[in-house]
Amino acid sequence: MSLHNMIALHPDVETLNEDLATAARHALFCAALCTSCADACLAEAGQMRQCIRVCLDCADVCAVTSRIAVRRTGSNVAVLGAMIETCIFTCEACARECARHEHEHCRLCAEMCRECAADCRKALPDLN
Repeated sequence: MSLHNMIALHPDVETLNEDLATAARHALFCAALCTSCADACLAEAGQMRQCIRVCLDCADVCAVTSRIAVRRTGSNVAVLGAMIETCIFTCEACARECARHEHEHCRLCAEMCRECAADCRKALPDLN
């Protein structure tokens, strides 16, 4: 099942916004990876509290951003734009925090956060 296909099948969608659909998809992935990274950080030795906090914040923001982005009945472009901007900011903060650690799960999380931020940035100019 493709999120792009699901959005395209919505009765109120005349033309699929590919960039927005990709951003929504990657925000879902990012939420899962950030949650997993936070859980892995709990098992690591040392002080990982800040990384856990930032990952959980990012997971929540990404999940909400994705849910708002896939709602196509009506529109609330101002809220969607604000959420996408918040997602970019939060993903960049999470990527910076995870990059401070040598754990492979942090490296993967940082990479996903950078991808999600880039996809959200690409979707911003043409919200609909």
